[in-house]
Amino acid sequence: MTSFFPDVNVWLALSVDTHSHSSVAWKWMRALPADTQLLFSRYTQLGLLRLLTNGAVMGDETLNLRRAWTVFDRWLADPRVALYPDPRSVDAEFRKATLPFASKPASKWVGDCWVVASAVGNVATLVTFDKALHDFARKQGHPAVIPG
Repeated sequence: MTSFFPDVNVWLALSVDTHSHSSVAWKWMRALPADTQLLFSRYTQLGLLRLLTNGAVMGDETLNLRRAWTVFDRWLADPRVALYPDPRSVDAEFRKATLPFASKPASKWVGDCWVVASAVGNVATLVTFDKALHDFARKQGHPAVIPG
């Protein structure tokens, strides 16, 4: 079985039809083999709920928290999707991922490094629309893809 770890931007594109990357995300997902598993972590779950309920992101389509939970629950009803607990190795992987930023302010990279560490800890390929995150993961020797 192949496992993929979608970044929050991919989950959002798959969840919101009007998202600019929605059609590309769905084309990617529809092309996956039937035995593929897509993984949520607590971090990506929280990110999806946060973005779906954020007016600056969703505009007129902003959801209340009850409706955002419904979106998440629909994902979990899909047999290809699972919410994985953080693996034991995630802290060590997180520290490794943050090493390139040790001497820099890295506010954006803290979350991105957690996403990379979670994908690595779950032995999954990172999926993101964020080219910088994709390139960073690949430079660190981790599998990553950009849908499309």
